[in-house]
Amino acid sequence: MSLSEKTEKLKSLILKMDRVLVAFSGGVDSTLVLAIAREVLGENVLAVTAQSESVPDREMQACRELSQEIGAEHLFIRTNEMSNPDYQVNPANRCYHCKTELYSCLKMVALEKEFPYIVNGINTDDLGDYRPGIDAARENAVRSPLVEAGFDKQNIRDLAKQMELSIWDKPAMACLSSRIPYGQSVTHEKLKRIEKAEDFLLSMGFKQIRVRHQGETASIELGQNEMPQFTPNIENRVKEKFRALGFQTTHLDPKGYRMGSLNEALKEKKDYESI
Repeated sequence: MSLSEKTEKLKSLILKMDRVLVAFSGGVDSTLVLAIAREVLGENVLAVTAQSESVPDREMQACRELSQEIGAEHLFIRTNEMSNPDYQVNPANRCYHCKTELYSCLKMVALEKEFPYIVNGINTDDLGDYRPGIDAARENAVRSPLVEAGFDKQNIRDLAKQMELSIWDKPAMACLSSRIPYGQSVTHEKLKRIEKAEDFLLSMGFKQIRVRHQGETASIELGQNEMPQFTPNIENRVKEKFRALGFQTTHLDPKGYRMGSLNEALKEKKDYESI
């Protein structure tokens, strides 16, 4: 299908829902869903954003601004995945526990405010990576209209640009817990350290970033086009700042940023066990 055909299908899917609650993270995917829902359903749409220790404060502010830009009603709720021991131990399916908590909270809001449908921003590219959160969506009857309409990530960016959404080229974002290798516990202290480290990199002009928390070591992933900007002078400033945050050593990952890099270890383990 062409982008215009996919767009019409997306609008038709959402229009038939009549009233929708959008799980709104402020990323380009859920922002596009919210914008389309606002366009076809008017005031019969509610954006709901989860606040927790695993989401940076900067993303909360971005959600406020985007919902105002789109003109949609917006609500913040508090989720408590950090109180779940199954989440804290950081298993490979950590996202399942997080999304289960999120969707359980969203279902209560939807019931209270009489929204029969909950939708998210999952797209077809997400189906190719290890995403246990997708199982949680299915178990909680959360719809993924972008998948249903056949949208991949590039389709989403193209349509968001056509609609002049300010975040059409926003780099992909994942929760801070995703920076911690599986099997290493998720703690408030680690999450805050990661957030401060990434805020510092952003303040230096970098955009596509990840700070992987590997014990006392910080592994920095940057977009391939940004890696030349990590000059020796910048590196020294970063190391000094990161040392003050508690990282004894800091290095730049030569492979750069790639989606789901922590899942590479899972694939390597699976490949080894299949030999």
